[in-house]
Parts: sequence; structure tokens; C-alpha cells
Amino acid sequence: MPSDFNQQIIDEFRAHHGRLGGQFEGARLLLLTTTGARTGTRHTAPVGYVPDGGDRVLVIASAGGSPRHPDWYRNLLTHPQVTVESGVFTYEARAVVLDREERDRAFARAVEANPGWAAYQEKTDRVIPVVALYAIAQDGPGHIEAGSPGEAIGVVHDMFRRELTLIRREMETGGSTLGAQLRVNCLTLCQGLHNHHTGEETALFPFLADRSPRFAPVRDRLHREHERIAELVEELRRAVSAGATADARAEVVRLTEELEAHLAYEEEQLIPLLDAA
Repeated sequence: MPSDFNQQIIDEFRAHHGRLGGQFEGARLLLLTTTGARTGTRHTAPVGYVPDGGDRVLVIASAGGSPRHPDWYRNLLTHPQVTVESGVFTYEARAVVLDREERDRAFARAVEANPGWAAYQEKTDRVIPVVALYAIAQDGPGHIEAGSPGEAIGVVHDMFRRELTLIRREMETGGSTLGAQLRVNCLTLCQGLHNHHTGEETALFPFLADRSPRFAPVRDRLHREHERIAELVEELRRAVSAGATADARAEVVRLTEELEAHLAYEEEQLIPLLDAA
């Protein structure tokens, strides 16, 4: 069973689609469910994560700098298939412990973004492991933690809003150069937006067009906005890849402003249609 403290975090996380307040406000956390190495019992723990682009995220077995590895880490060594809850999506994943060289590179990136990881390492003699969680492919769309298709749109949109807010904050508090982890965060966001809009264009929009004749002008406007967002995403990608800090900051601001207007219009138009359908 989780401690009372962890259970409060888990309950708040699930109730608010990954949004937390207090000391964890703005933190990147996920819920990781592992299978007990000895008991076979399922255990859920809130864990800090690091975006890593592509098909994986990284979790760090810090245990607050404890001399012992956390239970969830020992569990996944025996049972590497785990369940991940992001607050928006729930999916099965395969856990792979990074070897020392790759671990050191990943941990350095994490420390660059959040010096608290270094403080945990300084408290213990053990080398804090870094674990990659690879999403396991499944048939059909992923499971979204929402009660209806309309709510699912809002939940996914809020995920992008939160990530942009975090990236803007990291850029404002960072130095004169883009850190390696911040570059990964930006590129992960770019890929996520591309995937989301591709899914809407290929699946959601045809579904709504078949059920509502009045959706056609809305679809046309949203298609134009998707093209515009794709242009802004590409500009951000170029600035980040080139390490152009000032340009990247400006592109994040531009993307935030135009994306927020797009998300608001999309919610206004799509949620009633989805709820009716």
C-alpha cells in the first residue's frame, strides 16, 4: 500500500488529470504501477519523469537520496512490464534500465533542468538508476482518462497548455543558452502537437463530417489553423535545433498565443458536436 502522503498525491493526480498543487505544482510527475517482486501485488507510486522524445520517457529512482533503491525500481527489475498514468493517457510500458554511459548522459540532462536530482545523488553512495519506459504498441487509440469524447478533447488540450507553460518558465529561468533537456522538452512538445493534429485530421474530422453537415466550415478553419500551427512548430524546431535561445523563446511565445486561440476555438466547436454524437 502507498504511504498516506503518496496516496494523497495519487488521488489528487487522478482527480485532476495530472495537475497537482502545493509543493508539486508544475512538477513533471507520472503514476507508475509495478508488480511486486516477491508478492506479485500491484503497487502504484508517483514518480518524477524526464521527457525523452520518441516513444519513451525516463524515470529516476532517486528515493529522495535514500541509500536503498525505491520499491518500484526493485519490482520492475523482476517484472519489467509496468502501467503508466500521465494524467491524460494510461498505457502499458516496458521498463529498461539504462547502462552506465547512457544513464550518465540522461542524468546530466535531468540535473540541468532540475538541480534537485543532483542534490539527491549527493545524499547517497549508490548510483541513482535511470529507467526508460517504452510504450507498448496496442491496437486502436490509446486510453484517455475522460468520461466522454468531448471531455477528452479538453483534457488533451490542457496537457499541451501545461507543457507550454512549463517550457516558458524553464526558458525564463534558464541561462543564456538552451540546455540539452530543454531542447528535448521542446522537440517532444513539437512531436506531440504534430501527432495530435494528424489524428484529428485523419480520424476525428471525418467522423464529425459524416454526422454533421454544419461541420464543414469549422473543419476548413481548423485545417488552416493546423497548417499555421505546423509552421510555428517547425520554426520552433529550427530555433531549438540551432541552439538559438532568443529565437526559441520568441517562437515559444508565438506558439503559445496562437495555439491557445486555436484550442479555445476547437473546444468551442468540437465539444458540443462530440457530446451530441
